[in-house]
Amino acid sequence: MFRSFSSFNYRIWFLGALVSNVGGWMQATAQDWVVLTELTDNDATAMGFTMALQFGPPLVLVSLTGWVADRFDRRKILLLTQTVLMALALGVAALLLTGVMTLPLMFCFALAFGITNAFDAPARQAFVSDMVMVGDASNAVALNSASFNMARLIGPAVGGLLIVVVGTGWVFVINAATFLAMLVALVLIRSRELLPRIKNTGRTRLAEGFRYVWGRSDLKVTFVMVFLIGAFGMNFPIYASTMALEFGREADGYGVLSSVLAIGSLAGALLAARRDRARIRVLVIAAGGFGLASMISSWMPSYWSYAAVLIFVGFSTVTMLTTANGYVQTTTDPALRGRVLALYMAVVMGSTPIGAPIAGWITDVAGPRASIMFGGIAGLVAMAVGVTWMLASGRLHRQKNTRFRLTLDETRPISVMRADPVEFSDEVAAATTPIRTLRAD
Repeated sequence: MFRSFSSFNYRIWFLGALVSNVGGWMQATAQDWVVLTELTDNDATAMGFTMALQFGPPLVLVSLTGWVADRFDRRKILLLTQTVLMALALGVAALLLTGVMTLPLMFCFALAFGITNAFDAPARQAFVSDMVMVGDASNAVALNSASFNMARLIGPAVGGLLIVVVGTGWVFVINAATFLAMLVALVLIRSRELLPRIKNTGRTRLAEGFRYVWGRSDLKVTFVMVFLIGAFGMNFPIYASTMALEFGREADGYGVLSSVLAIGSLAGALLAARRDRARIRVLVIAAGGFGLASMISSWMPSYWSYAAVLIFVGFSTVTMLTTANGYVQTTTDPALRGRVLALYMAVVMGSTPIGAPIAGWITDVAGPRASIMFGGIAGLVAMAVGVTWMLASGRLHRQKNTRFRLTLDETRPISVMRADPVEFSDEVAAATTPIRTLRAD
């Protein structure tokens, strides 16, 4: 389960990311609560627009951010983006602590966070594969998700408590301090031990990621399923915060709901780490599980019964996302991985600008339970899309030696093709740890 920890670079990265992600979840909780209760009078639509501004740039800038992740040193990209994110957190903190923050200003900061994260996310996702052997990439992705959800287990609860004790402004200050852990980890990473990267040049290759995904029906189906659930089902800040208010809870109650959601998320991530590789069948089952769990949660009569069902919502959500992420990474041509991951992150994060305002509007008009039900239906539709593809593609068939058992022929991970040293960047050509590569069949 923890085989990626054999890499020094990955161990350092994991610890730095864990600390930084705890702060990130604390800040996310504070930002949602500020918009919902301090800058508006429980306006879920405004909260949806804030999320749209924050998650819209990955969709708009997808071609540029993917190209940047493939063309430039990913470690240096992350050093820059993490520094900018820390500065933005300090800026929000200053405005909140001085009492001059307004909703339009928060919209501007949300957009700035979104633009920075648009460059940070594909570089960060692809950098995980740079630190481990090709055969451990899926495990590294799953462990990365486990780190993210361990932070999600701790951060919202601590953030909600700190909002009550010290106020939202200081939560942003604390988050800014946690960025130092990631910056230190990036400085300590041994560049000579990173895997060689194929060097790509020329603006004519910006569209290669789109063409590559368009030529792979399995990737198209994966992206469609993730989009449906990402846009209409994964608006948890809106759902949890408004449900907390419906049950008469304050910021600490909202933080607890987010942490309870993370219990299932962490379990899903750890279970994904045990699998030898990512499979589409798991993605389809998880999408259906998400839909059912979401619909059941919308019927819960009390705060704690709703919280209990959120465990299953979190489990199915992270199982789906981790499987999709691992499948994309392990079956994509390494030369195009950054651009394909940028497309994937655009689908995950960029779907929010479409779904979050809709979820906020439904919440304001019909209540949070109706909005959660709508997200659950989206999960079931995503499962139907996956099942339809499996049947139409001809890959689902009965095993020869059994009567009732079915099997699915899935795309196998692509072997790393041997490349001439001149095709690699100067930084990794200088000195790298020897790795085993295979010729593509």
